[in-house]
Amino acid sequence: MKDFIYETMYILRPDIGDDAVDQAIEKYQSLLKENGAEIIETQHRGKRRLAYEIGKAREGVYIQMNYKGGGPMVAIMERAMRLSEDVIRYLTVKQDVEKEEEEEEVVVAAVPVAVEA
Repeated sequence: MKDFIYETMYILRPDIGDDAVDQAIEKYQSLLKENGAEIIETQHRGKRRLAYEIGKAREGVYIQMNYKGGGPMVAIMERAMRLSEDVIRYLTVKQDVEKEEEEEEVVVAAVPVAVEA
């Protein structure tokens, strides 16, 4: 099975404490690792105002995780997020690595231009 790079952004309720935020981050990282993922980066983006009210929350704690692995592990993690009362929204995006590699291989050729004196 081919591994892909994924990015999951999830929003936690604003009323939970710092310890609960750290526990949630550790919970989802551990869940991914147990299912064979390699965590690339996790960013705690802090409490921010939401674009629109979710439930009765006007703010949320944003967490971004980048990781490498197979598709089934994403489903397992998203199921855990769906069942959690602390996660109010989540979104997982598969990164297009092949497209990025193709873009890096583009060579720009310099064309000489005749200058009139």
